[in-house]
Amino acid sequence: MPHQIPLNSKACTLHSLMRNLLLWTLGVLMILAGANHFLNPRFYTQIMPPYLPFPLELVWLSGVLEIVGGALLLFPATRGFGAWTLIATFVLVFPANLHMALNAGSYSSIPAWLLWGRLPLQGLLIWWAYSLR
Repeated sequence: MPHQIPLNSKACTLHSLMRNLLLWTLGVLMILAGANHFLNPRFYTQIMPPYLPFPLELVWLSGVLEIVGGALLLFPATRGFGAWTLIATFVLVFPANLHMALNAGSYSSIPAWLLWGRLPLQGLLIWWAYSLR
C-alpha cells in the first residue's frame, strides 16, 4: 500500500514554498533597490523634499537600510530585525513619495497617476515585510 501524504502536509508545503518565494523576492528586491541609491544617487536627491537637510546623506542612509533590511530578511536568525528595518525604512521614505505626488508637475517624466499610486504601495510593502517577520 503506497504511503499517502495527508492533505494538510501538501497545504503546509505549498504555504512554505510561497512564503519562501515572497521572502526571497522582497529581500532581493530591497537589496537591488538599495544598491540603486548608490548607483543613481542623483535621481534620489532630486526627489528629496526640500525641507529635509543633507539629501545625499539621506539617500545613502535609505540605501543602506534597504540593503541591510533585505539581507537580514533572508536569514532566519535575523529575519525579524530585517522585517522591522524594512518597515521603518518604508515609513521614513514616505515623505519623499508624498512630496513627489503633491508636486507631480516637477516630475513630468513620471505620470501623476503613478506617483499617487505609489503611496498605497508603501502600505502593501509594510504589510509584506510584517507578514514575513
